[in-house]
Amino acid sequence: MEIQAKAVGVTGPHGPLLRPTSLRVAPGQVALVTGEPGAGHTVLALTLAGRMRPHEGAVLLDGRTNESGLRAGVAVVDAPGVTEPEGSLRLRDVIGEELAMAGAPANRRAVREWLAERGCEQHADSRFETVPSTARTRLLVESAATRPGVGVLVMDCPDRHTDDPHAWWALARQQAELGLAVVALCTETSSRLLGIPAARLGSQEQPPPLAVHVRHGKHEAQEMAQ
Repeated sequence: MEIQAKAVGVTGPHGPLLRPTSLRVAPGQVALVTGEPGAGHTVLALTLAGRMRPHEGAVLLDGRTNESGLRAGVAVVDAPGVTEPEGSLRLRDVIGEELAMAGAPANRRAVREWLAERGCEQHADSRFETVPSTARTRLLVESAATRPGVGVLVMDCPDRHTDDPHAWWALARQQAELGLAVVALCTETSSRLLGIPAARLGSQEQPPPLAVHVRHGKHEAQEMAQ
């Protein structure tokens, strides 16, 4: 599942929310996208997922305009004020909702087993906002990746939870190694710390995404985890 943004721009009532931005990412690739606060991180995430319509340009899925395909195939992870879980919820309730969205068993026992497999059962009854940031991001990424039909993950500013971007960058790479296309949106500070060539919000000339070695496909990985 390849996704391409062709000079997509979004305008709000008081001016541009996202200046024309181009981007392409395919299975087994990670695109790091950077910009200053207010440059349109979440707007781009929602546009890539078919949840906002660009006023300029277009988003293509496998070379075609396909809004319904984008909505079904692109998962936006932890977008502030949109897909970000409520911090006061218990972790088990957040993960229960995520697993239910994936069509997986979501009763209390199933949730605890899922968390135990990832070494996080001890946080099951904790408020989501108190769960360590690395674990929190990992659980959201992995649960989103299990949704049927999802081929693209968009991680929306995971660096807002931590000063060290290397942990969430490793998560992005891991999902690409499972055959997904991954977009990671972050600040310029994070991209400098990572030392990875980054695409820029508001630019149409971008470096190529990072290509990783695909170890096995998403469905194979899910079968191995069962």
